[in-house]
Amino acid sequence: MSREQDLAPEAQPDPSRRRFLNTAAVAGLAGASMSVGLSACNQGNKAATVAAPAAAAVEEGHSPHLKPGELDTYYGFWSGGHTGDFRVLGLPSGRELHRVPCFVPDALVGWGITNESKAVMGTKPDGSLKYTVGDTHHTHASYKDGNYDGRYAWINDKINSRIARIRLDYFVCDKITELPNVQGFHGIFPDKRDPVDPAINYTTRVFCGAEFHIPLPNDGRDMDTPEKYRTLFSCVDAESMEVRWQVLIDGNCDLVATSYDGKLAATNQYNTEGGFHYEGMMSAERDACLFFNIARIEAAVKAGKFTTYGNSKVPVVDGTRAANADPKTALTAYVSVPKNPHGVNASPDGKYFICAGKLSPTGTVIELAKVLDWFDGTLPELDKAIVAEVELGLGPLHTAFDGRGNAYTTLFLDSQIVKWNVEAAIKFHAGDKTANYVVDRLDVTYQPGHINASQSETMFADGKWLAVGCKFSKDRFLPVGPLHAETEQLVDISGEKMKLVADHPVRPEPHDFIIFKRELLRPKQIYDMAEFPLAVKDQKEAGVFRDGKKVTVKIASLAPAFDPREFKVKLGDEVTIILTNLDKVEDLTHGFAIPKYNVNFIVNPQETKSVTFKADKLGVYWCYCTHFCHALHLEMRARMIVEA
Repeated sequence: MSREQDLAPEAQPDPSRRRFLNTAAVAGLAGASMSVGLSACNQGNKAATVAAPAAAAVEEGHSPHLKPGELDTYYGFWSGGHTGDFRVLGLPSGRELHRVPCFVPDALVGWGITNESKAVMGTKPDGSLKYTVGDTHHTHASYKDGNYDGRYAWINDKINSRIARIRLDYFVCDKITELPNVQGFHGIFPDKRDPVDPAINYTTRVFCGAEFHIPLPNDGRDMDTPEKYRTLFSCVDAESMEVRWQVLIDGNCDLVATSYDGKLAATNQYNTEGGFHYEGMMSAERDACLFFNIARIEAAVKAGKFTTYGNSKVPVVDGTRAANADPKTALTAYVSVPKNPHGVNASPDGKYFICAGKLSPTGTVIELAKVLDWFDGTLPELDKAIVAEVELGLGPLHTAFDGRGNAYTTLFLDSQIVKWNVEAAIKFHAGDKTANYVVDRLDVTYQPGHINASQSETMFADGKWLAVGCKFSKDRFLPVGPLHAETEQLVDISGEKMKLVADHPVRPEPHDFIIFKRELLRPKQIYDMAEFPLAVKDQKEAGVFRDGKKVTVKIASLAPAFDPREFKVKLGDEVTIILTNLDKVEDLTHGFAIPKYNVNFIVNPQETKSVTFKADKLGVYWCYCTHFCHALHLEMRARMIVEA
């Protein structure tokens, strides 16, 4: 029976819309192996919920619309895609509050202009930025006792294999690490506690999955022999941001998940074939969810059972199938899952990892205790760790949770969210065909990808709100030319039925995100000047200091004036300007710009930043405040005089 036939007539999606979406989505797969098929679900198909208007939610007192001055109850952290930034939203309003620049220069704050930001981003020997492009996909935050602790967040850069750390006290990127011997670094996830020491109940590591196969080392060898290409799974120290170790694996990595007891990390694999054209990446009927035994890996590294590649000194252990056949000594375990899975997610109760099938209409539930049994040698067959493999719909991608035993999975081809009960799915898989695991379906617009719910990736999932990132907005917003806004839709999941309550347009192209209660963060609103070694702590310290052709200009800003208000340098000087904002008033930020010298940055209250440039143009240049700060903001200037 087709999905349209199975739905109640009054609840069926518009046939023309559905036909267009499915046709467009699969057009690129024509001619490829599709024997597993994007077949329709035959079990548990309940009528798709018609999208509830926002007014319905308002009447019930659960509204995304805030009164003037009312604060959101949740923070949302979003990736920025190829803008290379980290975005902060308030939820349920969907209001964008901030963008933290990480991998790409940002004109607002002077990221990539100041010396401090260049040091974080990385530079070439000539002082220019090593990279000026990025592609952020996944962001996650640090844990303590199974919940977010407000210390750090991390975000990846897929294109240049970098990971950035954001300090959540100031919402600034403070470190960036480039992973060695890796391309297409995609999934990340922090650990939630130590795998050995139960006293360490907080994040100490971040795991990183490489998506693309490359020769190892990638120095010109084996370029025409793709069968030798390999991928690495990496572990980064949460504090030092140094790479602790890597694991050589069969197949690739996509996304990453970690267990609440700290013992296991996992990545779903959509290209176990090692294909280098998409047809080859889809030839296998089953791929894998690959598990990593963290304690054993670190013991192997400590015992010296590793190699290195190229110029990297990072230890690499062997996690291939051939080297890990004995469960009692294995570092890795490959659980088979249906074709080309897209995402692996940990349930809040700590029991399961769920992989969604993408090219198979299925969700796979893997019991973590059984994976550990296999490592202990008491589970004879690893795939027995699979406790459910059930049909969900067309193109399942990512899964969120409500803390009440329900999972929410995006169906890319169906343009739906399916709500399903995990324990009922396990019963159905075990043979109880009366177990109706599908609870509800909701049409969304259009082609949903990532999904997350309030507190979903913690032990304290509260089942209030769910957000879903839709890849195409089509007719949802005013047209602004060929590049459309994307749609982040907000869904009320507090009841049995899902209710779509808001559309939030976002600048392309965000990917993954997390949502958590606002009280878990305590961001500071004024900097601690002691954190800046170059700080101009008093106006008396301001002035011009010369050392040959190198000139340092120390400037203090105190609304509405810079001090000094005038300084002279000579043509050809290397000039370093150090600026400290001495104001202590919350929300009193100053800017500093020099025309014709490509200098523009901001300093927040008690913050210090510096820039270095060559004085290569004679004349008078007005340095002015670019960020409104005072009634005399326009009068806040200083003269730079470049003389012969």
